[in-house]
Amino acid sequence: MTTAKAPRPPCRSGVFRNIVCGPSPAAETLGFPRLRGISVAGLHRSRRNLVLRARSKPIKVKENATVSASLIDDWFKPITAKEDSDAGKNLSQMSNVANSTNIMWHDCPIQKQDRQQLLQQKGCVIWLTGLSGSGKSTIACALSRSLHSKGKLSYILDGDNIRHGLNQDLSFRAEDRSENIRRIGEVAKLFADAGVICITSLISPYQKDRDACRALMPKGDFIEVFIDVPLHVCEARDPKGLYKLARAGKIKGFTGIDDPYEPPSSCEIVLQQKGSNCKSPSDMAEEVISYLEENGYLRA
Repeated sequence: MTTAKAPRPPCRSGVFRNIVCGPSPAAETLGFPRLRGISVAGLHRSRRNLVLRARSKPIKVKENATVSASLIDDWFKPITAKEDSDAGKNLSQMSNVANSTNIMWHDCPIQKQDRQQLLQQKGCVIWLTGLSGSGKSTIACALSRSLHSKGKLSYILDGDNIRHGLNQDLSFRAEDRSENIRRIGEVAKLFADAGVICITSLISPYQKDRDACRALMPKGDFIEVFIDVPLHVCEARDPKGLYKLARAGKIKGFTGIDDPYEPPSSCEIVLQQKGSNCKSPSDMAEEVISYLEENGYLRA
């Protein structure tokens, strides 16, 4: 008489649920049934001192050999929680910065020097400052083009462009202009740390804000370039028509008209355009390139 075997019931261990156990010749050789049909949603959360860890190497078993329970148990080893002393050490590394609390700096083994070696250049910030209409954006593009032709990686952070995205929530009031510069300074710092030659092009009228950006970076990473063009020359150009609007009272707090511009007191480079003998943007860009070459920024 043939007796029908009832199907194996699902496993009901304290760790797994809804695991269907079925026979397997290979598993029987090892001395335990094969697990199949694991329901991930049914897995219990592991306790604090026990998590399941899969072996990194497969178990090798000779033909017709038997395997003890200890070998099976080796697949599931307990990982104990860290000692309280280690936890206290981590807590001591926590810090608060402005409105950010309980944060910790995470270091990466790949550092700025490694990225610079890869790019064969030194990451830095070239901070172009000057009145509206002084030619900052044009010079920035000429500088980036020249660097690109030399096989050097650069990126431009243009004041107007940044206000289309990151800083679109800021106005042109004094406090918002300071915040605008601070944010751009932080982004420029990241570019420089990545090994990129970052070119900023923005009026940045206040000395204290430019000094604050300089203080963010290691010594030598901040190269301030003053585009020294007189107000009457910038106003005669008026490429955006902003001076005309400011004179008509339609724009308030416009730099050079009813808001001050503070020229740099000690910058690395001054590019002057006075009188009718004005240098071309390409010529002024080459002056910056010469500074970079002489000071080793274009090699790792």
